Amino acid sequence: MATNDDLMTALREAGRIVRGGRLLVIGSQSLLGTYSSEELPIEATASLEFDVAVFGDVDSRAADHIDVALGEWSPFHDQHGFYVQGVDVDSAVLPDGWQGRLVRVPIDDASEIDAVCLDPHDTCAAKLVRNEERDREFVRSLVRYGLIDPATLADRVTAIPLSRFPRARRNVALSFVRNL
Repeated sequence: MATNDDLMTALREAGRIVRGGRLLVIGSQSLLGTYSSEELPIEATASLEFDVAVFGDVDSRAADHIDVALGEWSPFHDQHGFYVQGVDVDSAVLPDGWQGRLVRVPIDDASEIDAVCLDPHDTCAAKLVRNEERDREFVRSLVRYGLIDPATLADRVTAIPLSRFPRARRNVALSFVRNL
């Protein structure tokens, strides 16, 4: 189970690898920017992977450096029991306006790292784009624990551009949300 301390470690190390910059956590572990690990159901923190993007990484070099130094099967992974995958900012399909809802993560040292996580509803909307059972269970558990509001989630799903989320798949996601 990933913890808030793990998030801090992942961000500090990713920031060290890319020498500062603005980091974005996407995926399930982005919830640790909003909630404490004790508040979250196991389905929300079970992943061993932190997906971290660097704003302005147009050629994916920073993502590649993170992968090499902190990725799966790296010495970092062996030492900490989790790993950091470097990703592109646009690797997640997100609702319009997501940038204005980012959750700032204060790093508890004097580093030059500016870190943010996705808003939990934006994270869940992105999970529903994938339409995999594990992602639906992730969302289901957050609703069950009262951490995600289905009406807000439906609004976020609807705010995903049709160019990235075809209408038929959006309707499947909205049907799932309405039945929560």
